[in-house]
Amino acid sequence: MNFKLSPLLGLFLALLFFTTISFSQTRPLISENPAQQRQWVDSVYNQMSLKEKVGQLFMVDVVSSDPASKTEKVKLLVEQHYVGGVIFSKGGPQRQAKLNNELQQLSKVPLLIGMDAEWGLAMRLDSTYAYPWNMTLGAIQDDELIEEVGASIAKHSKRLGVHINFAPVVDINTNPENPIIGNRSFGENKNNVSRKAAAFMRGMHRENVLSSAKHFPGHGDTEKDSHKTLPSIDFSKDRIYREELFPYRRLIEEELSSVMVAHLNVPSLEERENFPSSLSHRIVTGILKEELDFNGLIITDALNMKGVANFDEPGEIDLAAFLAGNDILLYSEDVPKASARIIEAYNEGIITEERLQHSVRKILFAKYKVGLNKYQPVESDYLVEDLNSIRNEVLAHQLYENAMTVIKNDRSTIPVRDLKTSKIAYVHFGKDSGDPFFEQLNRYTQVDSVSAENLNELLDKLENYNLVVIGYHQANDSPWSDFRMNDREQTWLYEIARKNRVVLNIFTRPYALLDLRTTANFEAIQVAYQNSILAQQKAAQVIFGALEAKGKLPVTAGEDFPVGTGYKTRNLERLSYGLPEQVGMNSYKLRRIDELVDKAINEKMTPGLQVLVARKGKVIYERNAGYHTYEKDIPVKASDVYDLASLTKILGTLPLLMELIDQNELDLTTTLGEMLPNFRGSNKEHITLLQMLSHYARFKSWIPFHRKTIDGKTSKPDVRFIRREQDAGYDIKVAENMFVRNDIRDTVLYTIRNSELEKKREYQYSDLPFYILKYFLEDIYGTSLDYLTQDHFYKSLGANNTTYLPLTKFPKEKIVPTENDKSWRNQLLHGYVHDEGAALLGGIGGQAGLFGNANDVAKIMQMYLNGGEYGGIQYFDRETMNKFNTCYYCEEDVRRGVGFDKPQLSNVGPTCGCVSMTSFGHSGFTGTFTWADPDEEIVYVFLANRIHPSASNTKLVRESIRSDIQELIYEAIDR
Repeated sequence: MNFKLSPLLGLFLALLFFTTISFSQTRPLISENPAQQRQWVDSVYNQMSLKEKVGQLFMVDVVSSDPASKTEKVKLLVEQHYVGGVIFSKGGPQRQAKLNNELQQLSKVPLLIGMDAEWGLAMRLDSTYAYPWNMTLGAIQDDELIEEVGASIAKHSKRLGVHINFAPVVDINTNPENPIIGNRSFGENKNNVSRKAAAFMRGMHRENVLSSAKHFPGHGDTEKDSHKTLPSIDFSKDRIYREELFPYRRLIEEELSSVMVAHLNVPSLEERENFPSSLSHRIVTGILKEELDFNGLIITDALNMKGVANFDEPGEIDLAAFLAGNDILLYSEDVPKASARIIEAYNEGIITEERLQHSVRKILFAKYKVGLNKYQPVESDYLVEDLNSIRNEVLAHQLYENAMTVIKNDRSTIPVRDLKTSKIAYVHFGKDSGDPFFEQLNRYTQVDSVSAENLNELLDKLENYNLVVIGYHQANDSPWSDFRMNDREQTWLYEIARKNRVVLNIFTRPYALLDLRTTANFEAIQVAYQNSILAQQKAAQVIFGALEAKGKLPVTAGEDFPVGTGYKTRNLERLSYGLPEQVGMNSYKLRRIDELVDKAINEKMTPGLQVLVARKGKVIYERNAGYHTYEKDIPVKASDVYDLASLTKILGTLPLLMELIDQNELDLTTTLGEMLPNFRGSNKEHITLLQMLSHYARFKSWIPFHRKTIDGKTSKPDVRFIRREQDAGYDIKVAENMFVRNDIRDTVLYTIRNSELEKKREYQYSDLPFYILKYFLEDIYGTSLDYLTQDHFYKSLGANNTTYLPLTKFPKEKIVPTENDKSWRNQLLHGYVHDEGAALLGGIGGQAGLFGNANDVAKIMQMYLNGGEYGGIQYFDRETMNKFNTCYYCEEDVRRGVGFDKPQLSNVGPTCGCVSMTSFGHSGFTGTFTWADPDEEIVYVFLANRIHPSASNTKLVRESIRSDIQELIYEAIDR
């Protein structure tokens, strides 16, 4: 049907408009200084020609990345047709800022600049920030976070010279097949949509950017795209008033700036068949202006969309839209023709001066509100940096953490508690990457990626696992990306879940669940809404109880999952991962650590290193830098393991002792004679556990046991003690092609028992107590320290990268080598403990022998900070932890706690001197260091192989790199 306005009809519509609403009834957009507002608006309006007034009605599109041949045409529209505004589309911020300033310079009246920035400027521009889509935000229960999103996007908009953001979308998406709204909607519940949209709007207004609710009267329940055709909304007037118009009422009450009118066929609201709502006087004026009492700007959706463009020719459509009651004509297909047609209608009396004045003055009032009465050009310096500040990331982390939604959780499968007996597989589905999800899962425990060419092969492989985590990953490029499961995926999911315990994770819109034939056989289902890196990371953290699931479904995802479904899960106090600002730290200050890390590597203090910082249970800084060796063949990765050296004392031996004390099997006054019968009658019989672990027991600092295996004449291994091949009685492997006599263990213990004590009781750091404690622990349990640490702690902690004898568990390329030992083993130590005494004990010592990565060390230290609890397991009481974290001999100038090192009592010591006296930790000869501070809730881990290729390299220690980094950590505390 072609639409032609007769002069008589046009005059009738204009008269009808002004009998129902007059300009005097319109409230100003801003109440501050109304006299100044009116004065500016009047002065501008009164100086305009008719063509200039009509020009204000148009907002034309411009693409900053277009060639000059196209942007010059826009400049002509500004210069010759006096358009009132532009809407920027694709491009980049610097290009847009430059073109924006050029256009503003050409305009007689400052231009009103608009953008579609529903989830941020990144909806249109490169090099800008993208927040989660509205569907994701709709799952969040804290509306204050949504307000912060609106405020942040408004800040970005204002920084780029944008005055009106065509958001929020208030369409209630009740149709899963909707091709154009979907993820752009806050959901299907009108109350939730209204609350979220109002919060978003308040945030924008807070930053003085105009809002625009869209797409009036409601585009949520249609299967067609108005960009391509005219969709129909075939619902009763009562239903539309009750549902679709509900959010508009709420936002209008809160001073909504503008409304964008969609191109829809709504038979119950407009009698004319297939008549676009954007051209309907009944809908725009009758309903929006009169019934809803809306007095803000009314803006058409783009007039080049097929939903309206197919209806009539350019010019006539613009005129019809204006006569319907719209103030701003967006994306006119032909501004010169449209301007001429409106001027013609004005001269013919179809449009009165009052009607024109009504819209133009509203536009000018909006310009005043956003500060265009004092226009300033966009400053391009640091523009990209300002649009991508750390504040964006902080808010995004909060949003995703609050959006994660668990909609099924049989037998409380989420969070996974028992890591000790869990054998977990990850299976990838969908067309997009699931690598961030898989990598994050592996931060908590070992998770194997399992795949196969056919279903039967996959099912056979999965029989070895007792939990299968499935990730359904679809593209995160745009909110319109495909989300449907194909037949093969549906079948495979059904069969896997039929035979296995499954946690299904949906990294796309919740409607993907509609394709499943049943969800009854899934133990747990989590909806993450998007496949962004953050969504994947946060979903993994929820699975392991580092974060709580807090979200609720914003839409219905099948009969079993109605809108509002969402179970809150438990936080097991496992380490989570986020940003410094989330825990009162400053990212920019913390990044200064990078300078020291680079210095350590560039100046060859160590070939590579791992640094980790956590605060309040959240890992906020990680750096894996350099290489395994100076040959730079293998870069350091987070999963690589280092020789932890003396950290073994507090990470391996100490927790086993604390456990025994917690169980009243020991106490700090227990003597060595009571612990080991071999020491009865010795000079060490009455030494207490407290004295030993406080390094206040007169033990010698060190005994070079390995020298007994060296031939004094040749300075080579003595064949009486060392063999190149494993032989009867020579089973202890200390390095490649090097085996020591089995009875060396007895020799070590005998030597310690009979060693002299220092004459004076004073602080003397010694490894010897931890040799003894290895024998003690292995004796009472009847098994090796390796098994004990794994069985009692590491498996249940998820410290799967921490172990003795790493070559039995990891490929060699995952293990960082230490020294090229030229004095005893005559080889590069790669996967073998550096400490000679621990090597003589088969690589399993109480004082050394553990290998691990920074992430695992942080778990153990966090368990200490938590008072002996981690992952929902209470390993020992806080009271026990406090006993060990006490300096009992400080008055005797002994700074040590019980096993733990403590801050220095004078100017020299292990820390930066800036930590609290409640803090504790330890350092290792290979370059390792870890420290925890209960007062500031900080965990710091530093792992290096500074002794490669020679232990004579002491630059790392001399330059105080570890303590200098610690000082930077404390300087980064903001609150």
